[in-house]
Amino acid sequence: MGFTRAELQTYRGRSIPDLMPSHPKLVFVGINPGLWTAATGVPFAYPGNRFYPALVAAGIIERMPRIGDDGMAGADRRMLLDAGIGISSIVRRATARADELSRTELREGAERLARDVAGWRPAVVAILGLTAYRQGFAQPRATAGRQPDDLGGAALWVVPNPSGLNAHMTVATLAEAYAEPARAAGVIS
Repeated sequence: MGFTRAELQTYRGRSIPDLMPSHPKLVFVGINPGLWTAATGVPFAYPGNRFYPALVAAGIIERMPRIGDDGMAGADRRMLLDAGIGISSIVRRATARADELSRTELREGAERLARDVAGWRPAVVAILGLTAYRQGFAQPRATAGRQPDDLGGAALWVVPNPSGLNAHMTVATLAEAYAEPARAAGVIS
């Protein structure tokens, strides 16, 4: 899998569809698509992103999905959907870094997400990124973990972002954090 920097820049501002089963149990919500995600159409596609390794380490999925320039293999997409795992984002617009987003975009994205969650009706939603949650949901004092309020009828968790920019988190600590909402959703025991 490979793109030049110039090729990736052509994906700036694009969006990808949500990866969503008919009856989701657990929806992971990223901040916004990165340029690799927009280029491949696969959430968390950047080769160094630790999202999928953490899901495997937590026992949420059984194997690493194969992601190529042309997307995710059908069997791997099915593995996520069959497990009841959905993936969305707060803001739909692809950027190189999440800090390119405005607070207004995060707030508008949070409002849209609440409506989407009400329609999807998952048991649990896990927002990946405490700072984005604080800004988008107007919760400046929020801490990681289970939130006191639900979102669109779903139990709401805030967990660490798997980006390599969140360097103090390891695959093991991400897996531990992701396992909590997965257990609450009945995805793992």
